[in-house]
Amino acid sequence: MAEQPEQPEQPEQPEQNVPTGGDDRPGYEEARAELIEVVRALEAGGTTLEESLGLWERGERLAAICQEWLDGARKRLDAALEGDQH
Repeated sequence: MAEQPEQPEQPEQPEQNVPTGGDDRPGYEEARAELIEVVRALEAGGTTLEESLGLWERGERLAAICQEWLDGARKRLDAALEGDQH
């Protein structure tokens, strides 16, 4: 059986209120780009109340995903800096 290459370390799993799909969860850049589009759509208007609520909810989920990636990056950076000090 061939060894599989190591996978890059992933940030901690998102909180329970953010849906996870394992590998379906977008990366930081993808989530941020989609969040920007959601904000643009909301700012442009022209959507029904129901559509606007759906966009808002999607934006909240994307913002949470982005924050989780940033929090994970901060933890990794802090751990690396702590390791350098010892």
